[in-house]
Amino acid sequence: MTAQVNENELIKKWTVFDTPHQTLKFSQYPTSEYLQAMRLAMKEHNKEIDKIKNNPEPPTFDNTIVALENSGEMLSNIQYCFYNLLSAETNDEMDNIAGEISPEETEHNNVIYQDTILFARVKAVYDKKESLNLSIEEKKLLEDTYESFENMGATLPADKQKEFSELSKQLSALTLQFQQNVLKSTNEYKLKVADASQLSGLPQAILDAAKEEAKNEKFDGYVFTLKAPSYVPFMKYADNRELRKTIYLAYNSRSTSGDNNNIEVLRKITETRLKIANLLGYKCHADKILRHRMAEKKENVYNLLDELLAAYKPTALKEVEAVKKFAASYSIPVAQSDFLPWDWSYYSEKLREKEYAINDEQIKPYLELENVKKGVFGLATRLYGLQFVKNDKIEVYHPEVEAYDVIDKDGKYLAVLYTDFHPREGKSGGAWMTEFKPQWIEKDGTNSRPHISIVMNFTRPTENEPSLLTFDELTTFLHEFGHSIHGMVANSRFASLSGTNVYRDFVELPSQLMENWALEKEYLDSFAKHYKTGEKIPAELIEKIRRAANFNTGYFTLRQLSFGYLDMAWHTLETPYTGDVKQFEETAWAKTQLLNSVPSSLMSANFTHIFSGGYSAGYYGYKWAEVLDADAFAVFKEEGIFNQQTAERFRREVLEKGGSEHPMTLYKRFRGQEPTIDALLKRNGIK
Repeated sequence: MTAQVNENELIKKWTVFDTPHQTLKFSQYPTSEYLQAMRLAMKEHNKEIDKIKNNPEPPTFDNTIVALENSGEMLSNIQYCFYNLLSAETNDEMDNIAGEISPEETEHNNVIYQDTILFARVKAVYDKKESLNLSIEEKKLLEDTYESFENMGATLPADKQKEFSELSKQLSALTLQFQQNVLKSTNEYKLKVADASQLSGLPQAILDAAKEEAKNEKFDGYVFTLKAPSYVPFMKYADNRELRKTIYLAYNSRSTSGDNNNIEVLRKITETRLKIANLLGYKCHADKILRHRMAEKKENVYNLLDELLAAYKPTALKEVEAVKKFAASYSIPVAQSDFLPWDWSYYSEKLREKEYAINDEQIKPYLELENVKKGVFGLATRLYGLQFVKNDKIEVYHPEVEAYDVIDKDGKYLAVLYTDFHPREGKSGGAWMTEFKPQWIEKDGTNSRPHISIVMNFTRPTENEPSLLTFDELTTFLHEFGHSIHGMVANSRFASLSGTNVYRDFVELPSQLMENWALEKEYLDSFAKHYKTGEKIPAELIEKIRRAANFNTGYFTLRQLSFGYLDMAWHTLETPYTGDVKQFEETAWAKTQLLNSVPSSLMSANFTHIFSGGYSAGYYGYKWAEVLDADAFAVFKEEGIFNQQTAERFRREVLEKGGSEHPMTLYKRFRGQEPTIDALLKRNGIK
């Protein structure tokens, strides 16, 4: 039974922050209190909503639209904290609370957005928007607010509103269940190996990490998991083909059976999304989503995917043939006819080593995490003048997390940045940026600055070595840091339009743009040095990295395109799918597949991006943004990769504006023209 806390005490906990920069006090929020706190916050939010809708004054932009924007601050504070921890530091109790509160939160939102009196006030303001002399940002907020009511069923008749509410509650519970099933399925699997002779080929650092994992499991040997720092190098380096097959099948069949089975869950998710879209007058979920994306409609998404497929597939086919041919002649040969997916990473890595005389183990000693942090932070200093000062007075949610004051080029406080680098049992896989508090500007002009967090799953330090990153982990760090800069320099009046609150197919531009610097010698020279000797990364090694950058670029592009096609297939359905899910998946991405299919693997069952992560009908956005980032980085290449005038223009015209204007307007203001795929094709060596 959850202990009850005095309501006044709870309100104070979540509205009064006597901390540096009003940061959250994690230690004062016991898990047992979240449920009561969120329910109380919803009651407080309802009081604010009642005040808005019962205002005797005629509806205006300030007393209705801005008032709505500013309502529910206590609830937002709790939700930012709870749901960020649910991804980064969860446990069974938090999972249970999430399952219980999720439908209540959905119902809370439904009641607000389906309130006829409130919507009438919003509509009254919206109908006279052209005569209100609003700023561009104010007009965007008004349009977004009105469309939010539309998308939540405000214009539906009462019986349809009730149906919408029930469906949205079901969808909220289903997406949460999907995410939890994948996390549990990932955490539960352990590949235990007692005999070290079966682990030839694996680097010592990976063996050391597996040995430490085994200690945690009280097993005398080695333990490998499905988390990236363990799984990825195992697939690349383990000579034992049977063990590669075993862990590959485990990874690619996550959440396909047992208590964590997602097959029926994903069916219900797609069917529920379709029903909601139909209620709102759309033929499919993608039509509903793409209305607020740069792509605008599904035909444009397919045009992009098809254009990139045509450009990259010839190269991809040659790459696969080259790896298969190499595998057949390697010292541990596999005939081309027997080549299977668990062979790909292993033999392509061996071929890369042969052709470019380079591998991750050569690079990692130069990418010690502490030095990389200096290099990544230093890039923001060189481009935007930002400084990062560790602040031990800011409370963190886990001992491994660090907090920084971010100082702008004028010496003023800009943001708080939390960093969380290593995998843990209660932490989701992958990497992401989020916020514990957004940015906005108060009515009196006070700029309320954001609290940003970047979360990753990098290789842990061992008894023998510090945390040494692969080159891919370096680019992941830069990617998430790009998102964080987007959040940290935000300068919008309204929180809902601030920072990364932009169209989903635009949000990846600032993150993917940052990855480009990883291939620049002048940048790597600034921080990449051997963790033992202090020697700078050799110029010849940087040149090898650059030459190898496009190795198998066709294959990896088709892999990304396959995810985009699969996402669109699920979300362009116009009738519920009742057939075999594996067959659906195979058909959806058939033209992108380069290796033989494995019957037990099922990407859809663990595709968290689209079934629980906000990328439904939007996974194509990674490739869309890649076109943008290549085109944008071409400007830096022309004007200087550390040109502060170019960086300032990108900050002013793109980063600071958030979602206050249409993203193509912002991009063209920076670039001077719309993007084309030419820069991407040139960067990848296709054109």
